[in-house]
Amino acid sequence: MSTVSISVDGRTIQARSDERLLWALLDAGIFVPSLCAIRGLDPPPGGCRLCFVEVEGQAKPVTSCTQPVFEGMRVRTRSPAVDRLVRSAFENLLSVHRLDCKDCPAGKPPGRCALVEIAKKRKIPLRVKRLPKIEPDLPIDESRAELTLDPNHCVLCGQCVHVCRNEVGKDILCLAHRGLDMRVSTFDGRPLAEQGCGACVRCAEVCPVGAIYLRRT
Repeated sequence: MSTVSISVDGRTIQARSDERLLWALLDAGIFVPSLCAIRGLDPPPGGCRLCFVEVEGQAKPVTSCTQPVFEGMRVRTRSPAVDRLVRSAFENLLSVHRLDCKDCPAGKPPGRCALVEIAKKRKIPLRVKRLPKIEPDLPIDESRAELTLDPNHCVLCGQCVHVCRNEVGKDILCLAHRGLDMRVSTFDGRPLAEQGCGACVRCAEVCPVGAIYLRRT
């Protein structure tokens, strides 16, 4: 596969000529916030609106998960316009997210909450003051002995839906309803244990925020 040279914040990196910009940046160790991006998925979801960057020649910032790389591309990962868009998208997400980091499984060792990582690296407070808080109060599914699905912590990234459908081949999970009522669910709303979910835990492994997690015994 051929490669192209692109400039990112004044640094030259190499990327595969058929790659999307987000993956080229992440592969080079350059942090760009993202929740919904799935490598190889075409078209990319582009739903979380967190991976904005500026590309020279483009009138407005673009989502790096949808932007193909090209030879000589010049990219800025930070600018007032980029930071404003990322902050706005992040705050909107937090305004409908149950924020209880102390008790959240994603915050406990080994700990891997993507929201905390984004907040720290972009210096955005997790407590949003300028937007009304619409905290969900949805039922928690603990029907499987070792696995919990808590839609109150979900950020609707779709990672669990993707692995269940395309990797595991079960097609049990989906994004149900629309707007503020959207949530991760089974197709008919029945508990996971009644859906032939089996012993797979891939959904918990890919969840970035602890909305699906393994219970500690």
